[in-house]
Amino acid sequence: MKKIIAAGVVMVVVVSGAFAQDAISKFFSKYQTDESFSSVTVSSKMFGLFTNMEADTPEDKEILEAISKLKGLKILAKEDARSARSLYKEAFTLIPIKEYEELMAVRTDDKDMKFFIKENSGKISELLMVVGGNEQFMVMSLFGEIDLKQIARIGRKMDVKGLEHLEKMDHDKKD
Repeated sequence: MKKIIAAGVVMVVVVSGAFAQDAISKFFSKYQTDESFSSVTVSSKMFGLFTNMEADTPEDKEILEAISKLKGLKILAKEDARSARSLYKEAFTLIPIKEYEELMAVRTDDKDMKFFIKENSGKISELLMVVGGNEQFMVMSLFGEIDLKQIARIGRKMDVKGLEHLEKMDHDKKD
């Protein structure tokens, strides 16, 4: 009986994780064929190829190690969008935000940016970033085993706007 209950709990966790990813996929699939959007999808295989690279510095070695733990990346962006604010609001209606913990919100005079995480067994399994501005919209989902400081460094090296805010943050689990 205990095995059946344990198997049921595992199934619920797996299905709810798949549902959340599926909900994000629904948002992406709604717009990824729209030519006015830029869409990027990186598979775990691509991240795995980075681990074969040689690191010149200890920092590069740390970054390659962090990359090796990633399972995927999806980015959907629209520049020069009059509908950027409405897309930002729509993202929050289609993506199951209640399944995430909000890490940080950044607001400037021309854009709003929110970072969310999903944790499994005390480890960050997904980082979600949603950006909406006067004429700019972006949603990014990064999943795998995530170290926020390393992701900030990767973002800085790859010039991914917004991720630099993560470097200033120290994520401690709330008890």
